[in-house]
Amino acid sequence: MAAAAELKDADGSRRQSRRAAVMLLYQEDITGHPMADIVAQHERDAARPLPVYARGLIDGVHEQQPRLDTELDALAEGWSIERIAPVERAVLRVGLLELDEDDPPAAVAIAEAVALARRYASPEAGAFVNGILSAAARTRGKGR
Repeated sequence: MAAAAELKDADGSRRQSRRAAVMLLYQEDITGHPMADIVAQHERDAARPLPVYARGLIDGVHEQQPRLDTELDALAEGWSIERIAPVERAVLRVGLLELDEDDPPAAVAIAEAVALARRYASPEAGAFVNGILSAAARTRGKGR
């Protein structure tokens, strides 16, 4: 994935882009439809192109998914990647990808992921995502 800092936000906020990326990755996960079809439908429904940052997150997750899932398996003690609900899986993949970059800061990447999990899953999902991403940040030397 191109460095997140290099992706321009002129076509929407990063928060909106994260939300779009998570929702599209979730749809792909549960439907099995090709991402190109999902993005095309999203763009028709939204009447505008998918933001560049969202596209970068989706492409990054696709490119890095085996590594991201291996890391999630290791961090989610007692949970295999298959047992993690699809929304949380999408949020965690995007969150881990952002933790690999210097922009946004780790605290922002974690807070945004937790907010998405709470909004689209449950408060408990927010705590689960926080725990996993905080542990991932610590392994990267980016957290307490």
